Order: sequence, then structure tokens, then C-alpha cells
Amino acid sequence: MKSIWETLESAKPNSSFKQSTTKKYPNCDESVWLRSCEKEVLEPIKGKVTGVIPSWLNGQLLRNGPGSLKVGEMEFNHLFDSSALLHRFGIQNGEVTYQCKFLETNSFKRNQTAQRIVMTEFGTKAIPDPCHNIFNRVSTMFKPGENSSDNAMISIYPFNDEYFAFAESPFIFKIDPKSLETLKRVNLFDKLGIVNHTSHPHVLKDGTVFNIGMIPHKTGPRYVILCFPKGEKIFDEARIVASIPARFKFNPSYMHTFGLTENFFLIVEQPLTVSVSKVFKTHLMNEPLISCMKWFPEKQTFIHVISRKTGKLCYTFQTESFFYLHIINSYESENHIVLDICCYKDPSMINCMYVTSLKNMQRNDDYAKMFRGRPLRFILPLLEPETKKPKSPIKLYQKVPKPSSNWSKIISKLFKTKKISDVTKFEGVREFHRTKRPKAENKEIEALLSENLIKLQGTKCTAVKLADGKIFCRPEILCDLGCETPRINYENFLGMKYRYFYAISSDVDVDNPGTLIKVDTITKTCRTWCEKNCYPSEPIFVPSIDSNSEDDGVVLASMVWGRNEPNKVGLLILCAKTFKEIGRSVFITPSPVPKCLHGWFAPKN
Repeated sequence: MKSIWETLESAKPNSSFKQSTTKKYPNCDESVWLRSCEKEVLEPIKGKVTGVIPSWLNGQLLRNGPGSLKVGEMEFNHLFDSSALLHRFGIQNGEVTYQCKFLETNSFKRNQTAQRIVMTEFGTKAIPDPCHNIFNRVSTMFKPGENSSDNAMISIYPFNDEYFAFAESPFIFKIDPKSLETLKRVNLFDKLGIVNHTSHPHVLKDGTVFNIGMIPHKTGPRYVILCFPKGEKIFDEARIVASIPARFKFNPSYMHTFGLTENFFLIVEQPLTVSVSKVFKTHLMNEPLISCMKWFPEKQTFIHVISRKTGKLCYTFQTESFFYLHIINSYESENHIVLDICCYKDPSMINCMYVTSLKNMQRNDDYAKMFRGRPLRFILPLLEPETKKPKSPIKLYQKVPKPSSNWSKIISKLFKTKKISDVTKFEGVREFHRTKRPKAENKEIEALLSENLIKLQGTKCTAVKLADGKIFCRPEILCDLGCETPRINYENFLGMKYRYFYAISSDVDVDNPGTLIKVDTITKTCRTWCEKNCYPSEPIFVPSIDSNSEDDGVVLASMVWGRNEPNKVGLLILCAKTFKEIGRSVFITPSPVPKCLHGWFAPKN
């Protein structure tokens, strides 16, 4: 049985182009990420509409993302350091307008005043302030935000009827959804004691907002679930509803998203970690945060299942090590949890976001491989707690499933047999227990011999109980295309059984890297939309007024163009069912428009 990563590495890119002698990825224009907005568009400008803007579609698509890599004569080192730029597409009565404005964080204002980088960012070291020596940095070590960046250039989410810009520091910024003015900063460290949180909270139908953060504790870092109840005092009444310790006391996991079902919270603890000791060192030495991150490839990924009712940890599952940013969706089905994630073998793609890496990607043979990921489905069986210790550490299949040829050779060698069916014989099992081999290999063989605990039909996922009682899960691939910034019919299917998700392509070595993707998780098939030299961002599903099916609505995506069209931006509208274009509105702006990351559709009223 191949690992998921052997499967991905052996996959061929879906491309027919012949590689250029001067460019490794001639169809991918990296400049869309390297642009800097030089002039804000403060007053709405009208776009040129082609096709049809649905009459029922009224509201505003708000977007957030990298805005400028430059401060004065200086340049940031990493894409995630770029000053946050807000975008607004106003949709009303068949017409569309566009605006953009920088988010006025404390970091942005200080940088602009000094006309140099004075705040150290994720990947960029600031020029030291002569007025702030090491003693000043010690005094601010336990006051996040006073001497660290509050740049919030990742996402936008609603709290009640207000909209806030997010990153992963404990600061969020209220914005005016019409003018894009920055209205106020909310310090969640002061309110809840968290030192960070994910940039993707979950907003329920009743207006309650959940997120996951981290707090320091005398026994080590703890992951906490934060609840923001709907109401006028949403931040004053915010509280911690669940808490579990990090498995590595001094290396808590990096998390960008988390999962939620009808009855559970899901924390996916990947082996990309943040070194606590290095955090203190970087703060004192004014070094960028990325130097604190440590990857443990030999460690497995843990999936923790926490009760929404009691806040108690119910289950912990294990799987192969992987890196992820975004969970697609999760739901419960017949005493199982289904969890869909956009996965990568390792966090190399973070290094791909360095400005120098982007500038040199056309000469990097490994760049596409570093960015290679796929959407994977994990199924977690919710077993009843055992009251008695099982007699045998491994429950064997009565009939062994047919493994791959590679595994046939491995098994034959391990058990000194010629037939796979011999594995079920007692002597073969005794030989397995007597044979000394690496721990990882032992777990592989245990998993092969154990009973599949998943009882759902129509899936290739497996979950097996190992000799130590732990449950090890293997996923299946939902789509053989790289998928990122996934979105679903969020309003109606968050944490519920669903069928479709929408994403942008993360493959740079395909015919059109600017591809939008619709994935059917039942049939494992895809529909795509693309246009040469066009680079859409995160596709957002908007249900029609009287929607009667999961994909009854439209998909909205902001667009930029590459090569010689840096000042061109647009709004694309696709029919969610057919994934065909309905209409678009295109704008010419006074300065370049960078590609954005995440956003939110705010309907009128």
C-alpha cells in the first residue's frame, strides 16, 4: 500500500505544454503576487459589464490580501509580510463598482510614518529602533502588539453585522464595509489571554462565532476554543469553552484553520510547530517569526475530537505527517466523522512564498513539487470506549484485502511466504511479532493486518486499531488537482454533510495555473473554469434567493491579469451548477492590483 505522499509524488501534472528553455513554468506569471498598490481607489469606480449580473445579487464582496511589498526604499522578504490591502466589489442592480484601501494597522502607520520597515514581520527583520534596546523588548515580551506586528492581511469575517480583518496575531480590525475605513482595533490578548488565533473562525447561522487560539499555561501551551456569542457585547462576553494541552510542551502546532461538526470541534495538530524558546529569542533579538517554526517529519499528525457540549476531549486519531493550511469541511455520518483537508507532504510551500523564491521560481526545477498538494478525506470512526482490554493486540481480517504489488513483496519478505493468504495463518502473525524492524515499519504492518474500523460505504479510507490501542487513519484523494482556499455553501452546509466545494488551483506546472475548480466529493469528479493569463482568487459561493439544492447559486471570484496588464482587476460570476460564466465586470485602476487571499460576501441588508 503506497503512502498518500508516494501517490502524490508519482502523479503527473495535468499539462500538455512543452517546457520553455528559459522558463520552467511558462504558463504561470509570478508577478501577480509581487505587485504593490501605489494608489488607493477610495471612491467607487464603475466597471465594464459583459454577460449578465443576476438581478437578485446585491451586496458587496469584501477581499483582503497582500497590498504592498514596499515601504519607502525597503522591501519585505515574504509575501505574508505585505501590508494588508482591502478590496470591495459593490454589486447593485446589475452594476458593479470597485474600491481598494490599505488597512491602517499600527504597523502600517508606523512604517508609513518612518518610510522604512520598523516592525519585524513573519519573514522580515526590521531596522532596529535606536530608542528601543533589549531592555525595552524584555518589558514588552508579555504584551503582544506593543513591539510586534499587528498586520492583518489574511481574511475578513463578520461579528454580528460588523466586519473584521484577520491574521494570526491576537488583533482584529473593524472595517467599514462601504468605505473600507479602518474603524478600531480589538485586542483579544487583553480580553481572553490568547497569544494567537487562526485567521479562519467559524460563523454559525445564529451569529455565534468560534475560533481556536493558544494560551500560555504553567504546564505548557494549551489550545483553546473561543466562543463569541451573538449580541451587542460579543467581545466582552467572549469565553473559552474548551482547552487541551499541546502534545509537545515547548513546540505547539501551527494552525491556520480548525474543524467543526454538529457535536464536535476538530483540532488537527500537524507536526509543523512553533518553538516557544525561539519565540522569546526572536523577540529579544528582533528576528522574524518564521525562524521559530520547526518541522518534525518523523512525527505523525494528531486529530483531536472535542465535545461541543462538554468541552472535553473525546478522541484522538493519528495519521501520517502532513502540512495543511485549510480544512474544507467536516461532518458526522453514521457514527463517523468525515474530515476534508487540503494537504501537502511538508511545509515547503511556505518557503515558496519568500519574495526571492517567487522571483526565482522560473529557474527552480523543484518549485512545482514544493507546492504539490491534494484535497484528502479522512474518516474517523467514533467507537464506544472499551470496558475490557482486548485479548489480542491486533484483530485480523478474516479475509485479507488485496494489497498493492509493493506491499505483496514486503509481506512476502517479512513473513517468508510466497502467498499473501499465508499472512492470516497464526505462524505468520507470530513471526511478525518476533521480527525486529523500525517502529514506523511496524506500524505499517500492524495497520495492514488490522480490521478496517470504517463502516461507511463508498470510501477507500481506512482506520485501524494498532497494538497500543491507538487508531491510525489513512485518507483518500478527493480530486487529482491541487486545490487551495476552498469554499463551500457555507451558510447552509458548515459542519453538515455536503457534496461540493470550490477552490483555486495550487499547481503551477499546468496549462493554466489560474484555474477555478468545483469538486464533487461523491463522484470524485471536477469541473473547471479558466482563461489564459487570468488569475482568480478564492471562489465564494452565494446561494440564490430560493435555493433548492446545494449548488443552486453563483460563485464569485475576484480576478487579476498577468504579464502586461497589472492595472486590470475584475469580478467573475459563475453559475455554481454548470460552472460556466454568467457575467463579469472589469476595471482599469490607476496602479497595479496584487492578487488577494480571502474574503466574505456581505449581502445587502
